[in-house]
Amino acid sequence: MTTKDDGGPAYPVPYQLQHNREGGMLAGLSLRDYFAAAAFQGIAASDAENNFNIDQLAKLAYESADAMLEARKK
Repeated sequence: MTTKDDGGPAYPVPYQLQHNREGGMLAGLSLRDYFAAAAFQGIAASDAENNFNIDQLAKLAYESADAMLEARKK
């Protein structure tokens, strides 16, 4: 199984704040998910003729997010 680079946390916090009172890690939104959510909104808003179904929108959003993560590396 290969893992996709998720870009790390979208809202990083200092190490000391990364644990909850029970000692577990706090879950958060990855940068990849943040980018995908933003792309999804833009693609859906511009698709006035409903050319895409929800699965296609999600796929395009994550393809866009992956492209944004790659662009950050350059």
